[in-house]
Amino acid sequence: MLKFLSIRDFVIVDTLELDFSAGFTALTGETGAGKSILLDALALALGERGEAGMIRAGCERAEISAEFDSSYLPELQAWLNEQELDGDEGVCLFRRVLDASGRSRGFINGRSATQQQMRDAGEWLLDIHGQHAHQSLLRAEAQRALLDGYAGLGERVAQIGGLFRDWQTLRRRRLELSQNAAAIAAERELLQFQRKELEALSFNPAAWDEMQADYARLSHAATLLETAAFGVDVLSEAEMACLPQLNTLISRVQSGSEYDAALGETLQLLGSAQAELQEAVYALRHYQQRLDTDPQQLRELERDIQAVVDAARKYRVAPETLPQTLADIRARLDELGGDADESALAQQEQAAHNAYLALARQLSAARNEAAERLALEITAALQTLAMQGGRFAVALPPLPEGSAQGLETVEFQVAANPGMPLRALAKTASGGELARISLAIQVALSEVACVPTLIFDEVDSGIGGRVAEIVGLLLKRLGRRHQVLCVTHLPQVAAAADAQWQVSKSSRDGATYSRIAVLDAAQRVEEIARMLGGVNLTETTRKHAAEMLAASRSAG
Repeated sequence: MLKFLSIRDFVIVDTLELDFSAGFTALTGETGAGKSILLDALALALGERGEAGMIRAGCERAEISAEFDSSYLPELQAWLNEQELDGDEGVCLFRRVLDASGRSRGFINGRSATQQQMRDAGEWLLDIHGQHAHQSLLRAEAQRALLDGYAGLGERVAQIGGLFRDWQTLRRRRLELSQNAAAIAAERELLQFQRKELEALSFNPAAWDEMQADYARLSHAATLLETAAFGVDVLSEAEMACLPQLNTLISRVQSGSEYDAALGETLQLLGSAQAELQEAVYALRHYQQRLDTDPQQLRELERDIQAVVDAARKYRVAPETLPQTLADIRARLDELGGDADESALAQQEQAAHNAYLALARQLSAARNEAAERLALEITAALQTLAMQGGRFAVALPPLPEGSAQGLETVEFQVAANPGMPLRALAKTASGGELARISLAIQVALSEVACVPTLIFDEVDSGIGGRVAEIVGLLLKRLGRRHQVLCVTHLPQVAAAADAQWQVSKSSRDGATYSRIAVLDAAQRVEEIARMLGGVNLTETTRKHAAEMLAASRSAG
């Protein structure tokens, strides 16, 4: 639901801030006062194309901000998370800035967004019906979704989508195998050989590190033994070895300490050094005893390491990535059908196709039944909207191959006048007719339509009297389930609204400004009286206006 709109320096609006409420709100005012500016501003905020001419004369830029309550739209929240455009929970903020050069910047929840992202997000939030954009009812996908929602077929469509994708995957694999049989057979044979070769290697990254460490130690065993022997010799066994020399020094310092206690600290340090050196001798001797110089083990390690190096060189990868290479080979074999032949794949494909067709045919039957009911309901509504003799139909053109949504497309069709052929809704000529048709569809589908805010422009074009009252009551009824805004010049429609805003314009210092005022009960009487009687209002006109408002309240 739209909660707040801020407009700065847009067309003839300098500053405008509006708080919105639920229900049906009518926008009224003199012709040319700028009633449609609000709709244009919303369209711009939600990603429609902008141009420099939209900026108020003398200003450098225009800025539109809109806040929506998105707490009841989990699909939108999931999309925002996926696009990294999420913000505060249950709130969706749009901001659009248009500068004098014609460049624009868009933001969703304070983060930079493309126009396409703004349009995509806006389709969850708001529909504008009339001679404007955001007419989701004209999109084939939206028409299908509305029919399926009307019939409660959403879950079944999702199941069919999964079956269709399974069938198509098997079909692609079978066709690939059939069309490139020789090449695929050769590739599969090579991959199977490579898989066996790498599986036989049994490469393990942890074992590889240990193997390299063992090889380094064994290949340098002689040098290591020589180093250990040299250390033992220098420390304790050579003629001038460190330990004997140190022992002699300790003996002499110990004797001297009997005459001078100051040598006691030196004696302690020498004792510690003697202990450390003795430990080093023990460690070196132990190392000599346990150092393995097995030439057979060295040869085996050399062989194993060479096998890994040869495999890595053959596959042009680092040894550490050989497991990933094996995984890639296995995955490619799965894509080629593993060890399966074309006949087995064809059987699997046929089974998947049969499963898809069985459920898709059930869906088609349910859609046909729902299409007839929906057509009758909307055709009946058109008769009350100055379209006597008009017809509405839901065509279900078949798809020879089917799709993830079933065996047919969905197309809303309308004949606006008696004797005219049915045509696709997207090709309906008159903007006023299209707005009224959209109104009839929205009322019929209000329980399943998920867009929370609906805006109607020119729904009252070419009508009046009793038909205008019916349009007003339909909008009021629609406002019970959605937030509805309607730009209207008919008092019958305005009187049916839960709230009424008056759009006016004035001149100051040679510039024109547009204003919107929220009307209270007394002001509504005056505004509806103006819509009924023009400039010179009479008490009779005001009484008539008050009666219309009272009748609308009782009808609601």
